[in-house]
Amino acid sequence: MTSLSIVIVSFNARTHLENCLRSLSEAPPSMPHDITVVDNASTDGSVAAVRGGWPAVRVIAQPANAGFAAANNAGIRATGGELVLLLNNDTLAPPGAIDALTARLLECPEAAVAGPRLVDAHGRTELSFGPMISPVNELRQKLVVRLHERGVGPVTRRVERAARREHFVDWVSGACLLVRRAAAERAGLLDERFFLYTEDVDFCATIRGQGGRILFTPAAEIVHLRGRSRATAPAAVNDWYRRSHLAFYAKHHPAWAPILRAYLRLKGQLPR
Repeated sequence: MTSLSIVIVSFNARTHLENCLRSLSEAPPSMPHDITVVDNASTDGSVAAVRGGWPAVRVIAQPANAGFAAANNAGIRATGGELVLLLNNDTLAPPGAIDALTARLLECPEAAVAGPRLVDAHGRTELSFGPMISPVNELRQKLVVRLHERGVGPVTRRVERAARREHFVDWVSGACLLVRRAAAERAGLLDERFFLYTEDVDFCATIRGQGGRILFTPAAEIVHLRGRSRATAPAAVNDWYRRSHLAFYAKHHPAWAPILRAYLRLKGQLPR
């Protein structure tokens, strides 16, 4: 029988981590599964809270904040499920959601990755998938996201239509990303150059380059309470984002990387 390993990376987000684990314990996946929390040297008592409240959950306490990609890799290496679910600590899994997601991946043999429909606490759809990042695609995606967040009718209706249709995409959000272990290992796991942000797009690109497909499915719906890391340490998160952004362009669009660097320098936003 197929088994599932759920990997949750956390950093100074004890309350959200506890809520996430509570949602998993109240309505656990039906298939054999294990849960591993990889804590990136939190100082808010997260490790003790998990060990005390969820003794069946494995905790990997990192000695330092290794970043999101590296922490996920530590969790993947420490587990053995044939399927691996990378799950943000600021998510809630309603009853049946993970079962629906795993079912769709297993029913679609050409898919190596599956991502669900993500919604916020009010049920508002998040644009959690898209085309490969490029200068044009990134500009278009950011514009659509901002207009959708502002409630611009035609844009919101377009996002809702897209998020209610199952289809293959270039990437799905790492907030809730289900991957076949064999595909993850062929890809070399997540690229640890990406400390925070864009690691999911890069991971999906590598898997696609090896013949795997990326499935977005609204058959499963996960609640994503976005922005918790940014709220905890906004200056650091902005710096991590720009570092990852530069690394992504250096890897995938090297001709554009100097232009992005010059743009950030001009704005006084070039990371240290």
